[in-house]
Amino acid sequence: MVKNAVGLLEVVGLAAAVEAADAAVKAANIELLGYELTKGGGMVVVKLSGDVGAVKAAVDAGAMAAARINRVVATHVIPRPHHELDAMIATTETVGRSNHTTAVPVPVSIPEPPVIIEVPVSLVEEPAGDDQPDKAQDNNQDSKKWGYTCNLCGDPACQRRKGESKMTCLHYDKNNKEDE
Repeated sequence: MVKNAVGLLEVVGLAAAVEAADAAVKAANIELLGYELTKGGGMVVVKLSGDVGAVKAAVDAGAMAAARINRVVATHVIPRPHHELDAMIATTETVGRSNHTTAVPVPVSIPEPPVIIEVPVSLVEEPAGDDQPDKAQDNNQDSKKWGYTCNLCGDPACQRRKGESKMTCLHYDKNNKEDE
């Protein structure tokens, strides 16, 4: 995994870490191992590897780029790290190491779309009663046809439409007395 050197950049904030990683990989021929979020303080460690000179140049470029955005906490280059450091550098918390992790496919169940049954307006029962004026019955038919309901009372028979005065609601007197 590690070639000749390991570079570590510890910065505050993910935006600064992304900027540091971008500047580092553009500055030298290095491999970006990933980043790791620390356990508090909003700090992020960017991990790099490559030749010693390239890693030093990349860490310096990354530190300068990150300093423009936020605070750089620490930078460090380890030339020729011991092979047992691999487990410490390539942890499970390291993000962005797609070539070193094996992805396990997760079965995804896609829910079936709901079945929509359209009922013709002619099959919908109308309320019995001749005490409503003709205008209210026309609005009631429009309500059933287009699915309008009064947003105050929720009654589909109500002639009030959204945006109209609340006094046009069938239940205005009942609602008004409850408020007082």
